[in-house]
Amino acid sequence: MLTQREILSTLEMLRNEHLDVRTVTLGINLFQCAGHDIQKFKEQIRQQILGLAENLVATCNDVGDKYGIPVVNKRISISPMAAVGAAFSPGELVEVAHTLDQTAREADVDFIGGFSALVEKGMAKGDRALISAIPQALTETDRVCASINVASSKAGINMDAVLLMGQTIKTAAEMTADRDGLACAKLCVFANIPQDVPFMAGAYLGIGEPDAVINVGVSGPGVVKKAIDRALAARPDMPLGLISEEIKRTAYKVTRIGELIGREVAERLGTQFGVVDLSLAPTPNVGDSVGEIFQSLGLRSIGVPGTTAALALLNDAVKKGGAFASSYVGGMSGAFVPVSEDLNISQAAEEGYLSIEKLEAITSVCSVGLDMVAIPGDTTEDTIAAIMADEMAIGVINKKTTATRLIPVPGKKAGDRAHFGGLLGESIIMPVRNVDGANTFIRHGGRIPAPIQSLTN
Repeated sequence: MLTQREILSTLEMLRNEHLDVRTVTLGINLFQCAGHDIQKFKEQIRQQILGLAENLVATCNDVGDKYGIPVVNKRISISPMAAVGAAFSPGELVEVAHTLDQTAREADVDFIGGFSALVEKGMAKGDRALISAIPQALTETDRVCASINVASSKAGINMDAVLLMGQTIKTAAEMTADRDGLACAKLCVFANIPQDVPFMAGAYLGIGEPDAVINVGVSGPGVVKKAIDRALAARPDMPLGLISEEIKRTAYKVTRIGELIGREVAERLGTQFGVVDLSLAPTPNVGDSVGEIFQSLGLRSIGVPGTTAALALLNDAVKKGGAFASSYVGGMSGAFVPVSEDLNISQAAEEGYLSIEKLEAITSVCSVGLDMVAIPGDTTEDTIAAIMADEMAIGVINKKTTATRLIPVPGKKAGDRAHFGGLLGESIIMPVRNVDGANTFIRHGGRIPAPIQSLTN
């Protein structure tokens, strides 16, 4: 039972600290639609999605209004299209992407994820077709998101897939050169991708998931910052262990809100409830920043020495507080550090406090990885693939999820600005080492073996 003080503090989170339910994502299984007739397939997936999602937005709005808690984004994730549409050519899969985009418009959701493939151990015909379709599909659609899992702690890193994704990212950027490579902002490359993540662009419905499921993503970086500020105002010399406890209590309250909303939405839709994912996912708005949390903890900026330790404390506390509050916690819970989507982090990159190398270091303890990082447009496919391979290695060795959303901005160099719009924000273009060089290591191909301890589990 919440005390009166806790209820009042939760109301303060909603009114003044940017607390919201960032996304309610409806996962939909499409395997029953699989077949060889492309026209029949497109119509079946449209009917399946709309049949389950036609009331999603209205239901989220009603439940949000009931509790006074805004549900900002309503989204759909689907079974990995490389498997569901394995019979089709790249051109036909582009047609499928158009169908998904139009269906998302009809359902009034902002994104639909699952134009995806799982290729950590090798690539089948359907996987290659989908990856080949990605640049055109993401260029010609607005709401379709793609994700490719190229590594896992069990299988290792599929370096052939990593190189192919480097080439795919370059092509997608060039096809949206007039929009600063925007297609790449809708494409994530993963190691150890979770099956139930509600956040885009990485959301898809895993093979082990039910026919339909509601997964909720709650975000509260502003809430956590204010909690730390209040605690340190009352006791400036507070030990880090007690600061961690304050973050845990805050994470608990935030996660309970997500659980409340998610379960009621699922019940009204007659759908199974899945997970609550408490991830501190920022927006470009002032006061809704993960980067500002580091300053509240006493660092000059994210990126300076001490950043990795501070993020380890933050992630640990968020995960523990969330785990206590929910029956099922999502696999991505923690803190995101997307450069363009967080005004404070973008400024840190512009002022030189934050480099790609430091970002890579802190991804050993954060939720994802090199997220929404704009890089020079002349970065070679080899160098892009090498950056991804380094990030995948962190995930594989540490048995955690890591990912990249790298955006080589055509025609622009380090120090220029890239503009993506909306929640995707804008960012300084970060310098890259060996930007225009070859990398024969990447071109050896094959797999980097998994750690021996993961093979004996």
